[in-house]
Amino acid sequence: MIVRDLHEAKHTDRRVKDQQWESVRMLLADDGMGFSFHITTIAAGSEHTFHYKNHFESVYCISGEGSIEDLATGTVHELRPGVMYALNLHDKHTLRCRTEMVFACCFNPPVTGKEVHQADGSYALETS
Repeated sequence: MIVRDLHEAKHTDRRVKDQQWESVRMLLADDGMGFSFHITTIAAGSEHTFHYKNHFESVYCISGEGSIEDLATGTVHELRPGVMYALNLHDKHTLRCRTEMVFACCFNPPVTGKEVHQADGSYALETS
């Protein structure tokens, strides 16, 4: 059994951040679960374009308000607490946060914790 406390994990190398977001990686590849699980907080007023070409991601909105745009179709979906989205087609997307937003995110394959976003918004596929 794996038990971790978010508040404790924030004070370890499981917390990755920049000026507009932070992600606490509660589960990583070396935990052996077949997916990684993150709590991610994104700053109000920020906009991010991602394209996870090597990973599937599902995201559940815990708090905040914003939108996600599917860049292939131009379709915009509103995000608020209780709404989830899944990038089942490696969808290139733009996330816009009107307020600070907190998400629970799962990645498959799991991330190792060493990834950084590349220029195209993706993570390289790494092994642990």
